[in-house]
Amino acid sequence: MPTVTILDDYQRVALSSADWSAVRDRYPIEVVDEHIPDRDMLVRRLRDSEIVVAMRERTRFPADLLRALPALRLLVTTGMVNAAIDLDAARQQGVTVCGTTGWGNAMPELTIGMIIALTRNFAQEDAAVRAGGWQHTIGPGLAGHTLGVVGLGRLGTPVARLAQAFEMSVIAWSPHLTPQRAAPHGVRAVSKQELFTDSDVITIHMPLSETTRGLVGAADLALMKPSAYLVNTSRGPIVDEEALLAALRERRIAGAGLDVYDVEPLPVDHPLRTLRNTLLLPHIGYVTTDSYRTFYEQIVENILAWHDGAPVRLL
Repeated sequence: MPTVTILDDYQRVALSSADWSAVRDRYPIEVVDEHIPDRDMLVRRLRDSEIVVAMRERTRFPADLLRALPALRLLVTTGMVNAAIDLDAARQQGVTVCGTTGWGNAMPELTIGMIIALTRNFAQEDAAVRAGGWQHTIGPGLAGHTLGVVGLGRLGTPVARLAQAFEMSVIAWSPHLTPQRAAPHGVRAVSKQELFTDSDVITIHMPLSETTRGLVGAADLALMKPSAYLVNTSRGPIVDEEALLAALRERRIAGAGLDVYDVEPLPVDHPLRTLRNTLLLPHIGYVTTDSYRTFYEQIVENILAWHDGAPVRLL
């Protein structure tokens, strides 16, 4: 029988986040809870799958992979945008691609949480207490300090609003941001140089594209105060990774909080894992029980609708 394969279910919660019984009545379901980075291994795993469920951009589906999966007829992704899927190639292969909507917006709260945890050394102090220690570090509060927001859009704006609740001053820059667009949010639009020079914490909220890849480079990081922190919850390649590693190793900035990386999952031997002035999270900005429930309930709806010949949420 044709198979439904659910990829990258890291937390093993896909089947408990929705009622899959109607899908099980029609298809056997296979769940893959580890990431499969090797293309040939992935092809072997998906060879007999008619339906594949992808979590955001964890697994890429370029044209050559799609061509290697002749049984594939439906590819369902969480979210209504997935840059990791070659939609044109999918259409040429006769593969229907569907998405899901989201639930709420958990990224801003995660960003503020990361800023506080990073600046106040939560991870180090937690580890010290568990090891029998007590009070080894000191860090700044947020009130009276300046947050620099790179990208004052759907995510950057609520982050700015939350920072203001902690009595931070907020400045922002992006290639097309104007003072008129920033002012209604109580935010001052500045130049890129001013943002990197004056901010105590910089947080990035830009989509990844050819124009934003490497947007934050060595010259920008060199402008930062030695006491300043960088937080990236958008996409890893927006920041020049080698330049960031150098700035952290040489203590030219106070630290970095990262939820995204150039390669995900982050390789076990990656040098970021050895730096103590970092807070590293495994790309969990959108990972909440609420969002997963929405994702998987709609994935079930998508599969059943496609099976009945009336696909919904087409990409």
